[in-house]
Formats: sequence, C-alpha cells, structure tokens
Amino acid sequence: MTLLNIIYITLAVIFALGFSYFQYYVKSKRNKKERLILFTLRALSVFTLLFLLINPKIKSVTIQKVKPDLVLALDNSESISYLKQENNLFEIALFFKKDEEINERFNVHNIGFGSEISGIDSTNFGAKQTDIFKVLDDVKSSFKKKQNASILVTDGNQTLGRDFQYFRASKNQKIFPIIVGDTTKFPDLSISKLNVNRYAFLENKFPVEVFLNYSGSKNIASRFVILNDRETVFSEEVNFSEENRSVRLEANLPASQVGTQTFSAEILPLKNEKNTVNNQNNFAVEMIDERTSVLILSSFPHPDLGTLKKSIETNKQRKATIRYASENIVKLNEYQLIIFYQPNNSFNNWFEAIDKANLNYFVITGTKTDWNVIKNSLPFLSKSNSNTEQDFYAEMNLNFNQFQFEDIGFSELPPLQDKFGDLKIDTDFETLLYQKLEGVTTKQPLLMISKNNAKSSSFLFGENIWRWRTKIFVENKSFEKFDKFIGGLVQNLSSKKKKERLNIEFESFYYSNEIIKFDAQFFDENYQFDPNANLKIELKNDSLNVVSDSRFLLRNNFYQVSFNDIQPGEYQFTVSEENSGIKKTDKFSVISFNVEEQFSSANFSKLKNLADKNESQVYFPDQLENLKSELLNDNRFSIIRKENIKSQAIIEWYILLFILVGLLAGEWFYRKYKGLI
Repeated sequence: MTLLNIIYITLAVIFALGFSYFQYYVKSKRNKKERLILFTLRALSVFTLLFLLINPKIKSVTIQKVKPDLVLALDNSESISYLKQENNLFEIALFFKKDEEINERFNVHNIGFGSEISGIDSTNFGAKQTDIFKVLDDVKSSFKKKQNASILVTDGNQTLGRDFQYFRASKNQKIFPIIVGDTTKFPDLSISKLNVNRYAFLENKFPVEVFLNYSGSKNIASRFVILNDRETVFSEEVNFSEENRSVRLEANLPASQVGTQTFSAEILPLKNEKNTVNNQNNFAVEMIDERTSVLILSSFPHPDLGTLKKSIETNKQRKATIRYASENIVKLNEYQLIIFYQPNNSFNNWFEAIDKANLNYFVITGTKTDWNVIKNSLPFLSKSNSNTEQDFYAEMNLNFNQFQFEDIGFSELPPLQDKFGDLKIDTDFETLLYQKLEGVTTKQPLLMISKNNAKSSSFLFGENIWRWRTKIFVENKSFEKFDKFIGGLVQNLSSKKKKERLNIEFESFYYSNEIIKFDAQFFDENYQFDPNANLKIELKNDSLNVVSDSRFLLRNNFYQVSFNDIQPGEYQFTVSEENSGIKKTDKFSVISFNVEEQFSSANFSKLKNLADKNESQVYFPDQLENLKSELLNDNRFSIIRKENIKSQAIIEWYILLFILVGLLAGEWFYRKYKGLI
C-alpha cells in the first residue's frame, strides 16, 4: 500500500468520525446509548464507502516449492525378457516409487520405451525394436525448460535409430544409466547384418551381403552356409581371432523359379556357445520374370531427368532409360511407358510412333515446351500462347480414385514452372493435383490422368520436379515418400490390366517384426471409388490353426487394415465386400526374425560411453542406494522456492459491499425501530 493511500485512508477515518459526530452528537438530542449506536453505524458505513472509493491495492505473497523432475525410463523391449531381467526392472521402478526421500525431493515420472514411448502401466516387454536415442531426445524436448534427472534402465541393446552413445544432454538434464543384464562377454558368433534385395529377376543372380562378428580372444574357425528348402546353396569357411573379429562375405545366388523363396543364413555355432539365436537369419526374395522398362525422352539435359530415373529405379522391378529425341535407333517394343519431357519440334515422329505401338505415355511440360507441337500431335489438349513464365503450386485432389496415393505434403512443396495460359482439355480425365496460383486453388489440373480404353496417358504441367524430391528429403531425411508417389504413378501408367472393382496392395512376404499392412480400393459399377464399401479381410494358416479377421478403415481415397504380432508361416487371405459379395483371395508369407534376440549380454561399453559423454557414471541394480545418494546430494536438483506476489484491488472484495449494505440497513432498521423515521 502506497503512502498516498495511507493518507487518503486517514482522512477518510477523520471525515467518517467527524461527519457522524456532527450528525448524532451536535444536532441530535437522543440519549447516550442511542447516539453511540447510531454514531458507530454511520461512521462505519461512511468509512467503508470512502474506503471503496479510495480503492487501495493489497499485495499478498505465497511461497511455492518447485521440485525438479526425475524421469525413470524403463526398457520395454523383448531383449529384457530374453535376458531374464524383468524382475530387476520392476524392483528398480518400485524402489523409486516408494522411497520417501526421493519423492519428497523430486517429481517422479515413469515411462516405458521400445521403438516408441509408452506408459509404465503397459510394460510387458513385448516391444519388437529398441530406440534408446529417441527416448533420450524426447525427454530432452519435453523437459527442456525444467531441471531434470533421467534414469535410463536398459540393457543398452539398440536395434533402431541413431547411436545413443553419442547423445548429448541439455544443460538442465543429467543422465544416469542403470545397466540390467549380464555384462560378461562370452565367446559368441553372430550374423550382425544381412543385406539383400526384396526382388530378383528370373534366371539372373542376386547378391547377398552378410557381416559376421566374433567376440572372444581365441583363434577359431567355423563355416557359413545359406540354405534354401534344406539344400545348401552357398558355403564358405571363415576364420576369426582377437584381431580379426569381423568378416564380410558376399554370395551370388541364382533366381531359379518364380515366386517367393525363403532362405536361411547360418554361421555354425561354437561348442558350448551361450547364444545361438543370433547365429541364424532367415530372409526371403521374390523372384519375378518381368521388368518394367521406361523410356525418358528429352531434347536437352535437365535435373528432372535424373530425378525421374532415380525415383523409378528405386523399385528394382523397373528400369529407366534416358534418350534424346534426336536419336533414331530406339526399339519401342522394349518399353512399357514413354515419358516425353518438354516436347518440341523434334518430338513429332515420336508421338506418331507411340500411337502406332499403342504405348502409354507421360507428358511433362515446362518453360521450353512448344505447345503447337502438343496441339498438333494431341488434338484434345492445347494451351493459349504466352511467353510469360508462371509458378504453379500443387493442391491434392482428395476425390481422386483411379489409384491410391499418399499426400506427401503437396501444398508445402516448391512451385513448378510453366508458361502462363488457360488449358483446354477435350477428353475424359481425372485430376490428381490442382494448380494453385498465388494462394488460390484453381480448377485447372497440375497433374492429371486420362484413360481411353486400354491406353493410359498422364500430364504434368510444370518443370523442376527435382525440387520436390529435394524438399521431401530435407524434411524426412529420406526420398521414400516422393519415390513411392512416382512409383505408383508409373505402375498405373505402365499397367495394361483391365480395371477391377476390388484392388488390393500387399507384399508377398513380411518379416515377423514388421507391421503387416493391406491397402484396398473398391469401385462401384461405374468404376467410381466407393467410400461406403464394407470391406473385410480374413487370414488363415492351416498348419498353425490360426484364423484372424478384421475390417478395413477408410483413409481418404483408399481402405487400410494392419496386423501386429503375426506368427511366422504361410498365410492365405480373403478380402470381401459384404454388400456386393465381391471377393479376392491371395497369399503371403511371414518370415521368422526377432532382432531383440540377437544379443547375449548387456552393452556395457555403449552405456559407459553415454555416461562419460554426459559427465555421469553407470550404475547396476545393486547400487540404487548409491544413485539415490548422488541424486539427493547434487545441488543442481535442489527444490526451488518461488514467491508469487499477487496484487488485488479492494473494490474486488465483494464482502465489503455486503458489509456496507449491512451497515446501512442496520442503521435504517434501528432508526425505524426507535421511531426516527
């Protein structure tokens, strides 16, 4: 309260007393008791009114204790149960939950983690992958403005993500690893990595790259073999020593028959080797007997050409060849799709040739396109002449239904460039992407598909698509989304199959640690996408006596269903649409592989490196009291006392208003009672 307010309140007291005294002691002739009561009521009411008019502010101070955070991150992966460390984790969690000193000093948060963070209540040690770096980074982001200690309880065996031993905590974060599992290094042979393509071409050979590791100190010899249907298709002797702990082998195996072939790679175990699970790795390869060939024609070099070639060839079933329109020696019967890049006068004969060969084509226009050539060769398409260049942004058409594709963030991608002008299209077509000019989405297509009978064609009205692929990589650290979009477009254009009402997309085989997804589209009798379809899938495995069913969920312009924890084996599935009775049956395989069982001990060295890098130390389950002492004695984790000062105006105290009304009413009733009114 300020000095001025104190002066005002003092004057209010003097005025209230003086005014009441004058009214009841100077002018009134009542008895002493009546005058005293009326004087008191009037003085209090006048002072209360003046006090409210002065409206001084009262400050209140509250003390708040702010505890630092203690995050207990528990490894919820299958490797914990494989190493038989479940009880250790539960005991560690119970210790920090019940310790009074810890809970008095810290706000304790318990989380579980595998490939993602989960609640501690859902801890079942069933996570198929372990990403330790991710949980450390998520904790760092979530508590970046608060002082916190992170206790990482894990065996240190990571199967996913960036290497956690190089993680650096923030200034207000301290990491304390607790190692669970045996840290003793036993002699062990393992297959640390196996690289193979998912597809191979019939009557060709496909490479298998394998890395073999040895932990031990003696010189040993073993044999690496690859089996297919119990027959050895590759075998080689390998030698290890304390100095030579890793061996790389490459096998070239024949693709002898069409279909999915399952192989087993194995390094023969040592005598009395403790962990033999990591000695074997199953893999599968789908043998295909055809390959889609795409011809890219241009009259000049451009970055878009290389971008298209790379995106198309990420699928090993496809090959893209770049040729210049001036070349004459090209066998069109070797290709299933022709891409015309910015046609000009040199393209006239090519349009005639593909028309005679009845080939599908994809036209990409740009700032160097001669639209007179397009109008003469493709009479259904023209554009008003203009030499002005224009930037065209993309906007996805959510109602497109010829095939399903994912929104890769089209609206955020850089613009494509083309000549300004209105398109005139005199044919049936469907738009994938609309043109957006200066923030306004138009009805003109940026990317469209036209299908006439068995022939398909597509048009992209803009160059510099290489910027899209670059932008996708910058945001996702991968080209996958862009390449998948181009791959779906190429697959649709190069296919000459008759359109069916029920289409299903799936892989011929999956690994047991994968999520198994099925995508489907259903069309009505007019071959328009039906968003009201009732799709159901049923899985069967006769040898395992397993039957599972589920319903598809609508995702924009396609349906999707996924399965987790499917046992290895051969499966047959049936997808049916219940309203129409249309069904489709096929099969797939699940290959046995559990990456979490590839470890025989805890990874002490990486957890020690993590602790050293963050100026901490590692602990073991029998050292919890030591860790507790470290936490309680670290001044960085002290409780902070915060003073909250709150200023409130007197006029907000509604009780004073009620007091004023009460005083005035009391005086009135008393005067009424005494006959003064």
